[in-house]
Amino acid sequence: QRLDRILLLSHKESKMGKGGDGNKPTNNKMSILEIEREAKQSQSPNFYWDNGAEPHVGRRAQILKAHPEIKKLMGHDKATKYKVFVSVVIQIMSLHLLQGAPWYTWCFFCYTLSGSINHMMTLAMHEISHNLGAKKVLHNRLLAIFANLPMGVPAAASFKRYHLEHHRYQGEDIVDVDIPTNWEGWFFDSSLKKMLWVLLQPAFYSLRPMFVNPKDPSKWEFINIAFTVVFDSVIVYFFGIGGLLYLFVGTLLGMGLHPVAGHFIAEHYVMHEGQETYSYYGPLNWLTFNVGYHNEHHDFPYIPGKYLPTVRKIAPEFYDDIPHYHSWSKTIYDYIVDPDVDPFARTKRVMMETSEIEEMKARGGLVK
Repeated sequence: QRLDRILLLSHKESKMGKGGDGNKPTNNKMSILEIEREAKQSQSPNFYWDNGAEPHVGRRAQILKAHPEIKKLMGHDKATKYKVFVSVVIQIMSLHLLQGAPWYTWCFFCYTLSGSINHMMTLAMHEISHNLGAKKVLHNRLLAIFANLPMGVPAAASFKRYHLEHHRYQGEDIVDVDIPTNWEGWFFDSSLKKMLWVLLQPAFYSLRPMFVNPKDPSKWEFINIAFTVVFDSVIVYFFGIGGLLYLFVGTLLGMGLHPVAGHFIAEHYVMHEGQETYSYYGPLNWLTFNVGYHNEHHDFPYIPGKYLPTVRKIAPEFYDDIPHYHSWSKTIYDYIVDPDVDPFARTKRVMMETSEIEEMKARGGLVK
């Protein structure tokens, strides 16, 4: 029997697929959670629904039982701060070197260099949000804000708050804002519209949380804003508004229809029913802190990207036989042209009552 059948079907009784299967308790009484789950599934029938817990807690237990030595890989990566520093310096140097360049040269480097580096900085923020860039939480906070500077807009503090909830409550309706809204699935239903959706991913990733699961700003978000305003002001002073546009537009391009942005789709969009997280084993991992090793990352979020390939080498039986990718560009292409894949191709679950979600909101979320 193939290992992927063990991993992907071990909770087959809870797996429901598109729209849910309408199973109800055998007794006459339904819990509040069951009532709310049924209501949410009926409101969003086009998503994949799973009545079980997110899969990575169970996988983690199985993998550690078979390979306890993996725990030794946990901890921060000392090299992360140097990678971030060099990347920020390259962005500033490119502003200087491109002064007076023709518009077509500016556009080329805005897409290729600024877009790639700024997307790399979003993934540095991702790595650092798990406190993998330094030993102390405070140092990780500051390093994330520094990595955020060349992007032109504040994002590090808010990203941390929502991303850690994505890990803890993967697929949870309302809580996991990584999942598109019903409107996105309804509107972006053709190849042309899906290509537009890919282009607009920066807008959806930044605006969706405000509509789905809004949070009151924390002190760290105000600190993040202050640092960004000061940095942007310095850039405008020395390089003009064109310098700031180079950084900001690079962020938009790098997170939109760009090869590196393929990870947005590759990570969790259901291309094989029954599996909700996918890894990518290709060369762009070099630019992205190995975020492509996404099953490995969700299985072990406290292992830095540097060591995620080692996780796969130690436990190949848990990774090699499940569907994965070798090209993010092809992933984007397949998403756009495949009529069976759209923003609805995500797995959702309801494991929290509305009252629990509201209580977490009142506390400011999982982290502030």
